[in-house]
Amino acid sequence: MTDGTLTAEQIITAAQDVLRRYGPAKTTVVDVARALGVSHGSVYRHFPSKAALREAVTQRWLDESHAPLMAAVRTPGPAGARLHNWLAVLFAAKRKKALDDPELFATYMVLVAESSEVIERHLADLVGQLERIIGDGVARGEFTPVDVRATARAVFDSTVRFHDPVFAPDWGKPGIERAFDAVWDLIHAGLAKR
Repeated sequence: MTDGTLTAEQIITAAQDVLRRYGPAKTTVVDVARALGVSHGSVYRHFPSKAALREAVTQRWLDESHAPLMAAVRTPGPAGARLHNWLAVLFAAKRKKALDDPELFATYMVLVAESSEVIERHLADLVGQLERIIGDGVARGEFTPVDVRATARAVFDSTVRFHDPVFAPDWGKPGIERAFDAVWDLIHAGLAKR
């Protein structure tokens, strides 16, 4: 590959592969450049620092693992069903990443811990998606009138056990689906029009 055809996307893909192989502690920009067959300067033309590259990898990972959530937001139908589906999709995506490839999941958790701005934007986006669904439910009279923004944040926070990586060790345990359903029942009962 020549430096002239190198794209940021190619670099991010190579960085993901190198991170999988060596882990975050041992991966360097030189390793990524070597995997691409280019100089490390070529990588730095796209990403000014190792931290910037790691943030881009983290952003891609978050975008890929949460892409199905926007489909849940946009799906027509009752807000309650859409909200339940959104929460279930979020839990399933996190759970799949953690259980199917625990080594890579652990690598990304290190990167996530380093990328506070990326994470802040990402969390704000997720809560914003919840706001859209809850706002639709209130507007249609399906949900009781609430402060939509505060309620969206409360729903997100109350389901943290099913999407925060700190709880990943619990996601494969028996009974986790029942626990999710119990939390959903409580949320739904609290939002339902009385």
